[in-house]
Amino acid sequence: MRTQPHNLEAEQALLGAVLVNNEAFHRVSEFLKAEHFFEPVHQRIFAACAERIGRGQLADARSLFHLFDEDPALEGLDGAKYLGRIARAAETIINAVSFGQIIHDLAVRRGLIGVGEEMVLRAYDPQTAETASEQIEMAEHELFGLAQEGEVKSGFRSFPTVLSSTIRLVESAYSKVGEVTGVPSRLDSLDRILGGLQPSDLLILAGRPSMGKTALAVTIAANAATQKAIGIDGERLKHENYTVGVFSLEMSAEQLAMRLLSAEAQIASDELRRGQLRDDREWQRVVAASQALAARPMFIDDTPALSVAALRSRARRLMRMEGLSLLVVDYLQLMRGSSAYAGTNRVQEVSEITQALKAIAKELNIPVLALSQLSRAVEQREDKRPLLSDLRESGSIEQDADVVMFVYREEYYLTRSEPQQREGESLEKFQIRQNEWMDRCNRSLNKADIIIAKQRNGPIGTVQVQFDARFGRFRNLETAEYIEGG
Repeated sequence: MRTQPHNLEAEQALLGAVLVNNEAFHRVSEFLKAEHFFEPVHQRIFAACAERIGRGQLADARSLFHLFDEDPALEGLDGAKYLGRIARAAETIINAVSFGQIIHDLAVRRGLIGVGEEMVLRAYDPQTAETASEQIEMAEHELFGLAQEGEVKSGFRSFPTVLSSTIRLVESAYSKVGEVTGVPSRLDSLDRILGGLQPSDLLILAGRPSMGKTALAVTIAANAATQKAIGIDGERLKHENYTVGVFSLEMSAEQLAMRLLSAEAQIASDELRRGQLRDDREWQRVVAASQALAARPMFIDDTPALSVAALRSRARRLMRMEGLSLLVVDYLQLMRGSSAYAGTNRVQEVSEITQALKAIAKELNIPVLALSQLSRAVEQREDKRPLLSDLRESGSIEQDADVVMFVYREEYYLTRSEPQQREGESLEKFQIRQNEWMDRCNRSLNKADIIIAKQRNGPIGTVQVQFDARFGRFRNLETAEYIEGG
């Protein structure tokens, strides 16, 4: 049987350095824990040092002597005198971090061995209730935990280092003056106010049913993935496009593809679904649209009721394999949190989900666009324009989001509220009201408002875009305007 990877000499050298100079502990305590040591005695010595140093006390061979004087595990090592021996053989404090990293790396390797062995046992077990895909997700979750354990370069960064990084961001933005600095939605009025969808941001797009949330999210995803010529590199035309991942928890991948195909070919989706193409020219448009869409780096996962842990592992995998620039989640309330809150506390569960989505955005350094439902409170008001308080479980969603946007189509409500003649109302007054209603209907025809109700690092306001209901797509208005503070 093979011995698991370890290095007792490195463990002794580090522990000796800590016992001689407690500053060595502070240099490694950020990433090194007692359980990372292979030898159980070394685990207990490091834990004892951590406890004393944490209380502001000195941790050396003399102060720890009484804890290990009669320790059975040290009988073959001359008892607590072992502490003095490793202290005398200690390496300098300068090498402490190097030894700590060796110990940490070997611990992660042992963890990999454990995960691998557990995977094999699960796969061999004929009595297991888990499917093969569930076992893969569990393994990915465990590997993700190990990957987090492996991150030793975290914690405080000096302000000059942070400032240099910030200046580079400003230089990059300055070189793109007049352009977006994040992932473009290619809806010009929206890009002007947001500057594009910014890396590490969690963006919430909310609306009532039939407002076009999914259509807008799909439009943004497809637009971002569209190739765009940005210049010449030698003799080759350079292109800029963005890899987009879409988690569609409500619609199947085929339904989503049908929407994209309808918007690209400009043929109504119900006609496509029934195969009602008028002539060969429409069929040629479908073929051309499908070829254009196939060239875009878009990936769709339509697993229903996906857990936030599974979503995270799949996003990480897509980032590793294909690169990832934008993640779209449709929609937030259909996700599952951990089993701790499942079916008991929905507010806590949604809070856990939004925090996890924000963590994914920061970890992968990409924008995450998550759709959300609005409460029915909107329908009870005369003014149907949504407010932040209309978000379901609004506390956690509003708090964790960097940007909150609402999509609102006045046309939808107006067409369902045709005025009726009131009792005792003159015909003339009724016609005035009816004409006013028709004017409002005409002004709102095929238009939609995107209301930026919160933006952590920018202004709020309202932008207007065109909405083609037949094709389920949003596009620029010729006279799109930003309405300050709207």
